[in-house]
Amino acid sequence: MPDSNEQIVTDDARSRELAVTIPVYGQLPFVPERASGCHIFTQDGRRILDLYGGHAVAALGYGHPELVAAISEQSRKLLFQSNAVALDIRALAAEKLTRIAPEGLDRVFFVNSGAEANENALRMACMSSGRKKILAITQGFHGRTAAAATVTWNSERWYGFPSRPFEVDFIPRDDVDAAWAMIDSDIAAVIFEPVQGVAGACDLSGEFLAALRAATQKHGALLIADEVQSGMGRSGQFFAVQVHGIEPDILTSAKALGGGIPCGAVLCRDDIAAKFGPGDLGSTFGGGPIAAAAIVATIDAIENEGLLTNVRRAEAAIRETCVTGPVKRIQGMGLLLGLVCDRPAAEVRDALLEHDILTGTSADPEVLRILAPLVLEPAHIDHLAEALRNVVPASH
Repeated sequence: MPDSNEQIVTDDARSRELAVTIPVYGQLPFVPERASGCHIFTQDGRRILDLYGGHAVAALGYGHPELVAAISEQSRKLLFQSNAVALDIRALAAEKLTRIAPEGLDRVFFVNSGAEANENALRMACMSSGRKKILAITQGFHGRTAAAATVTWNSERWYGFPSRPFEVDFIPRDDVDAAWAMIDSDIAAVIFEPVQGVAGACDLSGEFLAALRAATQKHGALLIADEVQSGMGRSGQFFAVQVHGIEPDILTSAKALGGGIPCGAVLCRDDIAAKFGPGDLGSTFGGGPIAAAAIVATIDAIENEGLLTNVRRAEAAIRETCVTGPVKRIQGMGLLLGLVCDRPAAEVRDALLEHDILTGTSADPEVLRILAPLVLEPAHIDHLAEALRNVVPASH
């Protein structure tokens, strides 16, 4: 435990933030000083195993040498230029991204975040189809901007805007019959997360995804895969739709895309891209040289270090060893996992933090989320399993 002087440092950082920022975030009781690999080192001397990765952002962990080198080199070479000029590094990032994407997604529009990617994907769907209604999936989360929040389940609690930009309805999760009944020629697009992250790492069934694909194709609606959280190797494939063999019309990516550098992307088919020209879409910082260099380095590291295989091995080990202590079962895919607990997940999160392990909660109060870096090692999983075994049993 920290001594009194160390606690002052932590409290000082928190109080300084509260004094000058809008207090919309719940914060954990430690202040990171530095990080390396899968560990965070705090101001009060703790070494915390990070299995949450900054909301699934730290795909390569912290301080990955190739990522750091790429960012550093690009910073010295060209820190920033807008899309008013072409950049080799931006072209390379787009080439690499389309190569790892599902078949047919051959065009990229770079943005800065997952919400911005989804915002543009939805706008593209409405503009290219001329239709005014979007379908989403119950329990889904797509962001907090105007359109992205419109398709986010239960967003009316915090939406805030006086009106919504289009009509929206929600298909019950994994309800194949409802999908066929609700998707018709009035629908511009259906947006879905292959694994619903905020909902608690709920992976949609292959049968349901196949129904979404078939019904949208039948009625000329677009299928948008939101892979902001599930993408960039987290599923054990580069994108979770590839696990099911689903080819969407549009796919969004962010979070782990740049390994920690803010960036996002919308990928789409050639025929969709052909409907847009100068001025139809725009972003000052999207596809900037630092972000592009980070995207290239992240993709290269995932491929060169065999991290897709590592994710699949790590998932198997977690499923084998971590249904213990408060954990009743595990859902999700790859390293986007939900540990279903026998008590409030927040209690388990806090207990694990006492064992110097950082995890996350979800919209489901019983589900603890694991969003670990793709470089997770067997010893880290052993640490988690042992800590779960040592969590105090729930009172009966």
